[in-house]
Amino acid sequence: MENHMSVSYPNESSEYRTARDQLLGAEIELRVHIEKVAEKRRQLPPGGMIKEDYVFEKLVDGAKKETGLSDLFGTKDTLFLYSLMYAKDMAAACPMCTAMLDGLDGQITHLDQRISIAVIAKHDIDVIHQHARSRGWSNFRLLSSANNTYNTDYLAEEDGEQTTNANVFVRRADRIRHSWGAEMAFAPMVEGQNMRHVDTIWPLWNVLDMTPGGRGNWYPSLSY
Repeated sequence: MENHMSVSYPNESSEYRTARDQLLGAEIELRVHIEKVAEKRRQLPPGGMIKEDYVFEKLVDGAKKETGLSDLFGTKDTLFLYSLMYAKDMAAACPMCTAMLDGLDGQITHLDQRISIAVIAKHDIDVIHQHARSRGWSNFRLLSSANNTYNTDYLAEEDGEQTTNANVFVRRADRIRHSWGAEMAFAPMVEGQNMRHVDTIWPLWNVLDMTPGGRGNWYPSLSY
């Protein structure tokens, strides 16, 4: 395999190459650390049993149906649920959540090979589907949590205000437990940083972080 020290681009300076090689070392260290953190995540002891088999509302051929959290696993043993910030008292869905889901929708057919995944919002199910159609989402399983306490129990709502969260559940011998939730949004803020609690699954920020301007103070919108 070619040694990275021999890599170069047209007309680059020796100053650039030295700095880039130093950055490459830092990038490799970051990758190693990310993999170590992922291993710690996999090694978590069993989480708490779900309080109840939450009943969500879904649309099937235009008709409203009910489905339990246990039904969402299908044949898989792992379930990933993302909470979209969109409630009846909100004029529109959260632009940040929407931007992240814009990218994730295209990955569903791949994720379905390993896990089950669904998107939940505390709004009328038909309104959730209207938003999905406006974004061109075609792969998500969409659910309404308007009639249960899932959002408050799994930290997607606080004092009536919607927030966003991602949660993972596992099923073992018909027992369903919480495995992991994105908690950085609730940790003390690091000075100069956004909470960045789901950035690792969000291409938008990862691409911008590769550019000289970075993410800056810019945030995505529902339309431009």
